[in-house]
Amino acid sequence: MSQGSTGRGKQKVVAGILGILLGGLGVHHFYLGSVGSGIICLLASCVMLGSLIGLIEGIMLLIMSDEDFDKRYNQRAPESVEFVFMGPK
Repeated sequence: MSQGSTGRGKQKVVAGILGILLGGLGVHHFYLGSVGSGIICLLASCVMLGSLIGLIEGIMLLIMSDEDFDKRYNQRAPESVEFVFMGPK
């Protein structure tokens, strides 16, 4: 998180690692506050689709700029259903 930034205190590296390691269960979405997306990933993991989505989103979180991450996950609460690959509204 960039210095001087206030907000929700979410960390990009934590979110990225959760996405890579436990993304199929939607853990990174629960961490970031997008519960609906977490539930969708959790349900999708029953058919192995969630693991692939979690891996991709974890990598996207890690390569996202610190400013974009702060703007998207620390300066505001994400929507209930908001995936990392979806652009900001």
